[in-house]
Amino acid sequence: MALVKPFKAIRPTKDKVSFVASRSYEEYSKDELKSVLKYNPLSFLHIINPGFKFDKNITGKERFRLVHNRYLEFLEEHIFQKDEQACFYLYQIEKDDFTSLGFFCACSVMDYRTDVIKKHEDTIQHRERIFADYLHAVGFNAEPVLMTYEDDDQVHGIFQREIQHPAEFDFSTPDRVNHKLWRISDPQTIGQIESLFDQKEALYIADGHHRSASSNLLAKKMEQQSKAHTHNDSYNFFMAYLIPESHIKIHGFNRMIKDLNGLTAKEFLIKLDGYFRIEKQENGFRRPLKKHHFCMYLDGEFYSLHLRRTNYTFTDALSRLDTQILCKTILEPILGITDLRNDQRISYGHGKGSPIAMKECVDEGEFAVGFSMAPITMEEIKAIADAGLVMPPKSTYIEPKLRSGLAIYEF
Repeated sequence: MALVKPFKAIRPTKDKVSFVASRSYEEYSKDELKSVLKYNPLSFLHIINPGFKFDKNITGKERFRLVHNRYLEFLEEHIFQKDEQACFYLYQIEKDDFTSLGFFCACSVMDYRTDVIKKHEDTIQHRERIFADYLHAVGFNAEPVLMTYEDDDQVHGIFQREIQHPAEFDFSTPDRVNHKLWRISDPQTIGQIESLFDQKEALYIADGHHRSASSNLLAKKMEQQSKAHTHNDSYNFFMAYLIPESHIKIHGFNRMIKDLNGLTAKEFLIKLDGYFRIEKQENGFRRPLKKHHFCMYLDGEFYSLHLRRTNYTFTDALSRLDTQILCKTILEPILGITDLRNDQRISYGHGKGSPIAMKECVDEGEFAVGFSMAPITMEEIKAIADAGLVMPPKSTYIEPKLRSGLAIYEF
């Protein structure tokens, strides 16, 4: 019952795609962003950061208007082109350690409302409103929502057949990632894909909860404003990138805390002993490999923390989640951190990077203690979403990370 639709994408021309495609805006350091904007006039970053042209930091509605203007300029200068036929777009990302093959499509806000598209994170309402206003002003959707579906041999067979053809795009980026894109334009093949997904009971959001929530909010606003709206109107859909569950890679986030809530290191260890069996790691850091096993760095030492099951009760899928266990056994009762989103005493670093980074932050005195844990699994994400529960913030760092500007969905 999942509705997926082809769409007429706005795409870079083949000769310019490697210059246009960019990482997510938040992934650039300040210096790196400035360098790309200065030396690459074709980068998609110029569209979403239009103030660079005027050497001015522009925000709010004025920025939205200028984003729209930069987008029109890319069309007028033939950096972008619009496909004449609605297509699905296969997109493959190849790295040293894994490969993901999925497809760009348009997904329905009605599926989002009826929980066919399942969520596992809370969204912040004012961020939803801001991004909905942004979408309404700029008139396009350039960053897809990353969603997963159960591995499907029939879908896989179609995709394997399609990638035997020459790719529309085939380029590598400086981070040594290879990107390939194919158009699926054959009506019969499109119909097969639509039919196969119509049989699926659910799609799961992996990354992009605010983007999907904002698209839903935009659709509601447009429905209220238009007397002639239909469920097929473009704003009743949003761009998504769908991949099978086996093609997703999940990393954890470290938690680093600025102080011990008035406790000495020894007092803190004694408090922890009520919930955990504590072992000092004599040979340095060992990455947690099991559920309910935590690594802690405190006062120049690494420790292994093994949950005492007698002192903690599992009641549902959320209570079994390691990020929730850490919250309920250490962060809230011992360290006094109850607002994980806004408390300035806690910071997060994704576990994909070296755990030594966490150690260095503590050794430099910026933080008092750091925790790492095994990554959450896709099965845990689905269990949380199916139960209508919400994970603690920063529970997952998910790959693949998609390039912006490869395919744009226009309202």
